[in-house]
Amino acid sequence: MAVAAAHGSAHKPHTADGSTRTPIKHLVIIFQENVSFDHYFGTYPFAANSSGQRFLGDHHVRVNGLYDTPGLNGHGTLLTNNPNTDASGNQANPRRLDPANINDVLLCDQDHGYADEQKAFDGGKMDQFVTSVGTGSGTSGTGQACKATDVMNYYDGNTVTGMWNYAKSFAMSDNFFANTFGPSTPGAINLASGNTGNVGIQINGANTDGDTVPDGQGGSSLIDDAQPYYDDCSTRDAVSMKGTNIGDELNARGITWGWFQGGFAPTGYDSSGRAVCGSHHVGLAGDDAVATVGDYIPHHEPFQYYASTSNLHHVQPTNPALIGTSADGANHQYDLGAFWTALAEDNLPSVTYLKAAAFQDSHPGYSDPIDEQAFVVGVVNAVQNSRFWNDTAIIIAYDDSDGWYDHVLGPIVNQSAVADDALVATGNCGSGTTATQGRCGYGPRLPLLVISPYAKPNFVDHRTTDQSSILRFIEDNWDLGRIGADSSDVKAGTLNGMFDFREEHRASASKLILDPATGLVISH
Repeated sequence: MAVAAAHGSAHKPHTADGSTRTPIKHLVIIFQENVSFDHYFGTYPFAANSSGQRFLGDHHVRVNGLYDTPGLNGHGTLLTNNPNTDASGNQANPRRLDPANINDVLLCDQDHGYADEQKAFDGGKMDQFVTSVGTGSGTSGTGQACKATDVMNYYDGNTVTGMWNYAKSFAMSDNFFANTFGPSTPGAINLASGNTGNVGIQINGANTDGDTVPDGQGGSSLIDDAQPYYDDCSTRDAVSMKGTNIGDELNARGITWGWFQGGFAPTGYDSSGRAVCGSHHVGLAGDDAVATVGDYIPHHEPFQYYASTSNLHHVQPTNPALIGTSADGANHQYDLGAFWTALAEDNLPSVTYLKAAAFQDSHPGYSDPIDEQAFVVGVVNAVQNSRFWNDTAIIIAYDDSDGWYDHVLGPIVNQSAVADDALVATGNCGSGTTATQGRCGYGPRLPLLVISPYAKPNFVDHRTTDQSSILRFIEDNWDLGRIGADSSDVKAGTLNGMFDFREEHRASASKLILDPATGLVISH
């Protein structure tokens, strides 16, 4: 099906392998961790200045020749009149997290389980976040006691400075959702295939410890963070996924692609010849091997769940010129270092997925927005300064919300009635049923940014989209067709409203080079 341009006439459809239906020839997806929309953008474009930071986001700041940044569905009056309360019944209003306070930068991980997140939504009242998903035990990376009310808190442009600058200069969405509730792995699988209901092999208790639930079709749906079955570096409960993913579709057309993740390269092999993923780094939160297994987190790598796209032994590419092809021995699964090698060799795959090493992936508990910014800005600057920029789109998206407060209930496009559902009542996610159970959603609202010469500048898209909308964009742009078989790609909203595909728009667009350390503008 042809995709119309989002202003001006539609581009001529193409059908040959590698050709595209829009001017976008290269897509880079930076897939980060555990951020709700309100957690990063709830007060956008207005930022506070309580500790002497530069005042960012105010409507008096001139951006792209425009004084006015478009409004979005943010906190509004919920900053001072929020329905959430603490365990004692006291009102729990959101609090701005101050970058001058390290305790506000290094946060506790929140509860973001499939059932508990639904309970927090309370049938759309959005008033049970503190009591259902707020973390009230343990300590943060600075040793501070976790408080359940912290789940309400948010950053602004004085902390997530780079993200706000990208939003002001390019396009963002305020109506983008996780396909379902729950943690990282379901979000990653939805990015890859739009279907968490095709669980295959289950080992080490994956079918008994809450990783999966009956799908109503004689099989199982994945709702938790079981590790990938086809991965030497998995160490505990694991599952495989059946069916087709976007990698299979790209391979069928001979289109170059790859998933690049920090720490994927083995640091050695054990006595059985299994790869050992021992890479680790120190960020603001300390050594990522303390809170996690190190840089590489297996359950963040969706293509390792599928036999067709896995790289079981973490084989490294044989030739930099072959990265992204099916001929380099790595089966399209790479260490993050291979991305930098390919970019330096002028060999960017058509579709590139990037996953930061743990310390830079933004996940609370072992990462933070400052370390995340260094990674994201470094990638965006490099792509902008490459020969690929004029036909590239960079998407910044997230796998789940970490349970952080967001005030918007999305449409429930997948009802479910398994024991773990709790959106309306115990065992109830909506009044109807869909073909596959255990996929209650949409889940939480998440940030989505599009950075491209073809992105509409200083633009907020209000149309409803979800994680599989990224999958749909790839399918449409490279004319791949739909995965189908209950994949959510069939009903996902399109991202095209965030683009202006006219050539004159690209010609007038400018780069935005930021400082990776501060997120501030170096050149525009």
